[in-house]
Amino acid sequence: MTTAPPINYETSPERYKHWTLTVDGQIATLKMSVNEDGGLKEGYKLKLNSYDLGVDIELHDALQRIRFEHPTVRTVVITSGRDRVFCSGANIFMLGKSTHAWKVNFCKFTNETRNGLEDSSRHEGLKFVAAVNGACAGGGYEMAAACDEIILVDDRSSSVSLPEVPLLGVLPGTGGLTRLTDKRHVRHDHADIFCTTSEGVRGQRAKDWKLVDEIAKPAQFADTVREHALALAATSQRPAQAQGVKLSPLHRQQTENTLAYEFVNVTIDRAARHATLTVKAPTSPQPKDGAGIEAAGINWWPLQFARELDDAILHLRTNELDIGTWVLKSSGDPQAMLDVDATLIANQDNWLVRETTGFLRRTLARLDVSSRSLFAFVEQDSCFVGTLLEVALAADRIYMLALPDDADHAPKIGVSAMNFGVLPMVSGQSRLARRFYEDEHAIAAVRETQGQLLDAAQALQLGMITADPDDLDWPDETRLALEERASMSPDALTGLEANLRFNGRETMETRIFGRLSAWQNWIFIRPNAVGELGALKVYGSGNKAQFDLNRV
Repeated sequence: MTTAPPINYETSPERYKHWTLTVDGQIATLKMSVNEDGGLKEGYKLKLNSYDLGVDIELHDALQRIRFEHPTVRTVVITSGRDRVFCSGANIFMLGKSTHAWKVNFCKFTNETRNGLEDSSRHEGLKFVAAVNGACAGGGYEMAAACDEIILVDDRSSSVSLPEVPLLGVLPGTGGLTRLTDKRHVRHDHADIFCTTSEGVRGQRAKDWKLVDEIAKPAQFADTVREHALALAATSQRPAQAQGVKLSPLHRQQTENTLAYEFVNVTIDRAARHATLTVKAPTSPQPKDGAGIEAAGINWWPLQFARELDDAILHLRTNELDIGTWVLKSSGDPQAMLDVDATLIANQDNWLVRETTGFLRRTLARLDVSSRSLFAFVEQDSCFVGTLLEVALAADRIYMLALPDDADHAPKIGVSAMNFGVLPMVSGQSRLARRFYEDEHAIAAVRETQGQLLDAAQALQLGMITADPDDLDWPDETRLALEERASMSPDALTGLEANLRFNGRETMETRIFGRLSAWQNWIFIRPNAVGELGALKVYGSGNKAQFDLNRV
């Protein structure tokens, strides 16, 4: 059982300790000025604009508010409010004092937030400029590299660096290292030098090596940043005029073993070490056009559901480390889901529909990369249809109850246009394409069933489910599946699931999460990093790290 106070991922601008958000027409500015004494836990100071999970929770919230509360913003400038330091990255003393699980969860959320910048730029046209006005190191450079452009002040001292290898004995930020190669196309030899020197690269060399996009002298820096921000804004499809949607606090009820929202419920069985996460279809009529959707705002089902599911996933990942399997269930009216999906497809030109679709996409991607076993159970009164079917398709296995003698009460599943690429994984594939290894014949057979509801026999024939036990076998087969999973090594399962869930094409994002799941997991438990004389432990003490020199 978790004994530490649970981490809450909800916040709001009036509670920020580390970020200031200002909006000036098409341009928003996120200024990082970290409160040294505002760490999420005790025992470290957040010096030099270093960050911990609390700083990233605020950044994630600020980005969401720009997306939804400020729809006319087209470019976000991320900069520092500190003198001569942009961001020194993840706080080293926090990492040195943290458990392995805390470090990995922290890194995963950080990477998801950075990936979210690129996702918003790619799909919704919200652009980002990093105005690097001081030393930019480690995770600070990762944040800058996640932006569309990096502008570095050329003041003879400001630099960019990924110093994790020489200083800490760990991998140079999973996102930072991958963006050097996959996104910025930094030459191999230049990247090798960059990642093995602690002093960083500044000025013209940083631009020549493609580490930044532009440099500017201090007197021209602000004008250069604004010029680039406006140029990016001109490429955005975000609206010139629109009324934003206020992200009011979620209505969440929590007990020791439950988490309840309107459309998402979580029940934890601690003895069995699994949680049941139930997603629900809308229960009231939903708007069908842009005006109605904007009027519904925060209460529009897709937006409310995305917020609730995202919060539940983050809560379980961070606060329930012993709960290794999530059982995914659903309930509601299938036709209501088909109607909502038809509205989503018909109104993709509406800014709120685009942003909500993006929120759904990023939330489902968060489910994909969660280090938990995911089993979907399709039972009576289930509603794994369309967008909700994506939850089941994220699972490692799908069990569907067969009731051949009771067709009226047999559970059904169904696809909509939302299942064919609108909500892709971080691999860029739909979950159906991933499931069938992009076999066009198999995908076409499923596509032909749009508008139909399929029983277990039909779903099994199409390859949509794993097994279809009847009502006599259902209790034993599902129980045994969960008991068997709970008996296995969590470490082995994490490696298994991470590999099998991303079985096809590679993207920058899958490489980031693959490295996070494997290489960084390994490096973070090696004595060279976290042993008593490891680099993370002795950092800042004046002592030199002592390494096991075996190459393994």
